[in-house]
Amino acid sequence: MKKKAVPKSPPKKSSPKKPAVTKGVGAKRTESAAAIVEELRKLGSQSTKNTLMKHGAREPFFGTKIQDMKPIQKRIKKDYQLALDLYATGISDAMYLAGLIADEMQMTKADLETWLKGAYWYMLSEYTVPWVAAEGPHGWALALKWIESKDEKTAAAGWTTLSNLIAVKPDDELDFAAFLKLLQRVQKTIHQQPNRVRAAMNMFVISCGGYSQPLTEKAQAIAKAIGIVEVDMGDTSCKTPFAPEYIAKMHARGTLGKKKKTCRC
Repeated sequence: MKKKAVPKSPPKKSSPKKPAVTKGVGAKRTESAAAIVEELRKLGSQSTKNTLMKHGAREPFFGTKIQDMKPIQKRIKKDYQLALDLYATGISDAMYLAGLIADEMQMTKADLETWLKGAYWYMLSEYTVPWVAAEGPHGWALALKWIESKDEKTAAAGWTTLSNLIAVKPDDELDFAAFLKLLQRVQKTIHQQPNRVRAAMNMFVISCGGYSQPLTEKAQAIAKAIGIVEVDMGDTSCKTPFAPEYIAKMHARGTLGKKKKTCRC
């Protein structure tokens, strides 16, 4: 007599594993742009607003000090979409914070072009946007495009992007022949450029001389040939650095050729 087959018990269903939530890049978002904007609003002050308005800031903004943004930056680390959302508010404080938390490797050329278009004063167009561009994969191409623009803001952003590139990229990733040509271009044209472009070109010479030793000698010679660069800083106490002295000070400090870990601050 054949034995009856004993039916097998159905396999136990295993509970699906919960996806791990990592901090920083790629982390699950837990904060909204609206909540952070409200946090920035509470951190703002009228005295800081008054100072920033002398530099070109305009409403809407809260006057939040950069040092007060740092804990928020530390908490969020990097968040691509949140950075886009903050920048899109048009609120200067939020736009600046967006640059601090942007994931530069996810930022597309279109994102950076949009950011530059919306950057209505130099703290955004010459700091926030160039910082993120220089640390990402599109900095070189966009910088070369932007410096050809007839628009003062765009051209200045291009030169400051180049300055940041040379400050953070290893020398073996730099095209020295191209940088030498750019230095020669600055020498020939800087005094005929619009105000903010003159300022950006001057900093480009300093960056070449200070952050890449193979370019130091040439940059220093060009800085001396250029001489004093006149830049209208408006109703502020800011002064245009004299490139030969600035490069010499970096040499005296022993920091020539020392790269930055990040442009953003």
